[in-house]
Amino acid sequence: MTVQTTETDNAYEPRLSDAAREYLTRMFPNNDAPSLPQTDPEFTERFDNFAFDEVINGGAPEGEEPLDDRTRFIAILATLLGCQGVDQFRVMLGAALDMGVTPTEAKEIVYQSVAYLGIGRVFPFFSVANEVLVQRGVALPLKPQATTEPDFANRVAAGEQAQVDIFGEGMKGFAVSGNPEYPQTNRWLAANCFGDYYTRGGLDLREREMITYCYLAAQGGVEPQLIAHAKANMRIGNSKAFLLKVASAVMPFIGYPRTLNAIRCIETAASDK
Repeated sequence: MTVQTTETDNAYEPRLSDAAREYLTRMFPNNDAPSLPQTDPEFTERFDNFAFDEVINGGAPEGEEPLDDRTRFIAILATLLGCQGVDQFRVMLGAALDMGVTPTEAKEIVYQSVAYLGIGRVFPFFSVANEVLVQRGVALPLKPQATTEPDFANRVAAGEQAQVDIFGEGMKGFAVSGNPEYPQTNRWLAANCFGDYYTRGGLDLREREMITYCYLAAQGGVEPQLIAHAKANMRIGNSKAFLLKVASAVMPFIGYPRTLNAIRCIETAASDK
């Protein structure tokens, strides 16, 4: 026997905390939040109270201030790139722009991710970012941010200097080091990963190291690189406590396993300093 139900039978109003409602209103001031409250109200109740109240207000170690909104959303955007959350990226990019992230900063997060995720995974995010920005009345292309010339030697020199600034003096000569069977790898890391991306305007080195940490934590399976970049973050001023706050902030978007792995890598990096 088929049971017929009516809309009234299934009606459920999510019971959101005042803090969650206030934060969501700031994220979506034009009432353009996702439609899940209508289709999945019970899930919305639990997720929104957790992600936009408990995580926002309880995600900092004792004695530490919570992340500011701009930093939080820079981390969230980078994390969604890392975990391939393109649909959620569309939603959160709009919120990020309302929470202090500039169009240039958003584009720089997309650009730099190519060095860590590859264009095959990042390409769909270009379309989404462009659509959202155009809908917001942003004229594209944005103002150029490159500080290097296309010349390979120029990019290598600038990239190696960025490596030195981030990782220390031991990176001098990195571009000409490495296994002679694949000497191009270190040259490309210097010229392309660091020379083409880290030297750009729009974000400073501390912010660029933070988003790299987020790309790596979100994609998983790259713990050696995550430990190395956690160390680099700490070296240039993103403390262990700060990285733990970032890990908490992005946990709703990548889940517990990858968050716990990221925290373990932070602990390892801190103990190896």
